[in-house]
Amino acid sequence: MVYACDFSPKAVELIREAEAYDEEHLRAEVWDVSSRELPPGLEEGTVDVVIMVFIFSALHPSQWKQAVENMWRLLKPGGEICFRDYGRGDLAQVRMKKGRWMEENFYIRGDGTRVYFFGQDELKDIWSGETFRNGGTDEPRPKDETKENAVSTTFDDKTNESATCGQPSDENHESTTGSGTEARFEIASLGVDRRLLINRHKQLKMYRCWMQGRFRKP
Repeated sequence: MVYACDFSPKAVELIREAEAYDEEHLRAEVWDVSSRELPPGLEEGTVDVVIMVFIFSALHPSQWKQAVENMWRLLKPGGEICFRDYGRGDLAQVRMKKGRWMEENFYIRGDGTRVYFFGQDELKDIWSGETFRNGGTDEPRPKDETKENAVSTTFDDKTNESATCGQPSDENHESTTGSGTEARFEIASLGVDRRLLINRHKQLKMYRCWMQGRFRKP
């Protein structure tokens, strides 16, 4: 069974209205990844793989801890997160216009959505739990710069149940793992995917930078 979750009710509605939608194999639900509640229909320790693609960057840094703990609660022991998001210095960050800056490496787009650009060491500290050990608060430690070495990552599909995650609301939430256990993922792999894309029609070079990794619950 695959659970597809998104913060946007419209996005979930589009999935449910698709002709191929079948709740015997796929269930679409509205969910705020930074809330204290788990997705409807899912219980703690029932998910094999969580796919987070350009989701975490929409969170305010104060929401990171709760989102990480939610993933910890959902996954079975040995379960993994397949992660991909924006890296520091990506073209999207370079092109941000004046007045879009909110905090360090955190911006608001013209459509009102938010985006954060991550460093490699920063993500390692977030998912390993090191970021949140600084005084026991939800506020992250100062950011490390992205390492220069780029690596590629291959995700292994070895499970029978997975979940994709939704984007957050603007509210901040107190964090909880439900069981009192710290969410400290093993970093199975984490790298920087740097690419040069060329628009031949417009003769434009586009330098992209994405973070890609796999985080495992022991």
